[in-house]
Amino acid sequence: MFKISTLVLCAALALTACTRPQVQLGPDGQPLPVAYKITPKEEAQIAPRLGGQMNMLRANVGAGPLTENPMLTIAAKAHARDMSAQNRAWHFGSDGSSPLDRIRRQGFMGHLIGENISETYENDITTLNAWMQTRDTRDVVMDPRATEFGVGWYQEPSGKVWWVLLTAGGSATGAAPGGGFAAAAAGYMPTNPGF
Repeated sequence: MFKISTLVLCAALALTACTRPQVQLGPDGQPLPVAYKITPKEEAQIAPRLGGQMNMLRANVGAGPLTENPMLTIAAKAHARDMSAQNRAWHFGSDGSSPLDRIRRQGFMGHLIGENISETYENDITTLNAWMQTRDTRDVVMDPRATEFGVGWYQEPSGKVWWVLLTAGGSATGAAPGGGFAAAAAGYMPTNPGF
């Protein structure tokens, strides 16, 4: 009886070892990152998940919640695809447009707070965490004047994801539009409300 149960246990361990994914190591001996794949099911979960995470962070400092705005989302998605076409993460569109230009094209007349961008193989929450590590990009998420957000992404066949997050306020109140800019390495922050 002992031999049979030992044999079954060994067979189960052998099968488990066969199904475990192989970790590939890079030249530095560290595991290579595995690209995050956005599935159709995952697409519907990104904006609510990201919004929930941002709202938890904002609540910790007494800032109001953000709600998703479809006009900001459309502008963000278009810019994510455009960054991929340009093969560079930056705040200008291939037509020379700024974040303010792109949200106006979608009919958003509120105050632009900022734009965060990223070129990565990681998911939305990991990308948000990276944005929270730098003051300029953290301010785009945490600005207490922000009331709305839009998030867009474009995933290339290689797995690379281009992320864009826009935050804004005042669309419902008819606040004066804002949006000068001082482009940071990864965040767009308006600095001159009269621009």
